[in-house]
Amino acid sequence: MTTGKQDKVARVEKHDAPQRVATYVPDVDILEDSERIRLVADIPGASQADVEVTVENNVLTINAAATVNAPEGCTLAGQEYGVGNYHRDFALSDAVSVDGITAKVKHGVLEVVIPKREEVKTRKIKIE
Repeated sequence: MTTGKQDKVARVEKHDAPQRVATYVPDVDILEDSERIRLVADIPGASQADVEVTVENNVLTINAAATVNAPEGCTLAGQEYGVGNYHRDFALSDAVSVDGITAKVKHGVLEVVIPKREEVKTRKIKIE
């Protein structure tokens, strides 16, 4: 015979604890010329499908999720960089054209190209 208290304990479902995923701020090189600004961000472990680049209210946001999968039959014996999510925000000036922004990911490196608006591009003035 079981008591009501034991029945309640037996019926409690076991839930997995939420997993914590680290969020990293990716290192970024910023390059500028007369036509555009380029952001080159290190996001090791993230593929193109894992990356999202958005612009809202003149803030460019980079979000990515990285995963490392060991080849079949192997276990990960060591790792020199953290695996998790990446997040970084950049305030954009009115000098750039948000409509022309492009982005690509290759080998864990994200490149975002932000074109400048025509009226702010450097122009060479012909001297007569």
